[in-house]
Amino acid sequence: MSHNTQKKIAAINDISGFGKCSMTVTLPIVSYLKVQCNPVPTSIFSNHTAYPSFFFDDYTDRMVPYMQEWKKLGLKFDGIMSGYLGSKEQIQMVKTFIDEFRTDQTIVLIDPVMGDNGKTYSIYTEEMCEAMKGLVHYADILTPNLTEACILTDTPYKEEQWKMKELVAMAESLAGKGPDKVVITGIRQGDFIANLVYEKGKEYRILRTHKVGTGRSGTGDIFASIVAADAVNGVDFGRSVKKASSFIKKCIKRSIELDIPRADGVCFEELLHTLKIN
Repeated sequence: MSHNTQKKIAAINDISGFGKCSMTVTLPIVSYLKVQCNPVPTSIFSNHTAYPSFFFDDYTDRMVPYMQEWKKLGLKFDGIMSGYLGSKEQIQMVKTFIDEFRTDQTIVLIDPVMGDNGKTYSIYTEEMCEAMKGLVHYADILTPNLTEACILTDTPYKEEQWKMKELVAMAESLAGKGPDKVVITGIRQGDFIANLVYEKGKEYRILRTHKVGTGRSGTGDIFASIVAADAVNGVDFGRSVKKASSFIKKCIKRSIELDIPRADGVCFEELLHTLKIN
């Protein structure tokens, strides 16, 4: 009997018990989109690091034996996705996982969670940034925000006033490192937030939506989860990006209505039923 009759995504990310982000976002969203979600935990947090204090347990040294058990089961994956990685060693673990489990049919999505608002996260050393640049080579789909796209292409960051040719040049540079599809998210354009959608062999697209509220934890994880599940389900890339952006906007609006703290993320659970499967 095969374990591989249902569509599956291996999700490599941390687990935060509170504060909607990483695996606690990916599991329900990928599952709702009718794809089995199989977690590969990189670390355990009581709550994510935007809170004043947190419990943390690193799982780096458990990841190899974890993978080995999956090899014994003969598991195959339609998708592999990675999110927040806390060390150079964990980035290498993702490469190892992809080498071990990727087939010709597997779609790999890399969400290079490195920073925001023009700055890298505090743990990201120059060495880790270089390691992440190497991981880009493994991606079929890459979903950096504007800050991360700048880091990965050694492009100076600026808040706004990006020329389209500059954004396209970054997307082309990233695609040249490996991925067929790139979306640069979170591009501020006045009252709008834009995403640049780039696919090799196609015209680039800019998809814009009206800006609502302020940034919230976990929205990038929601975005990547929808795009990954849609890719496995054969949904058009641009359509998937538009769907993810629209869903996040609705979630932010509802979270503001409920007066949910920014660090707590968005109340996607209340709106999950509105997420179209195809």
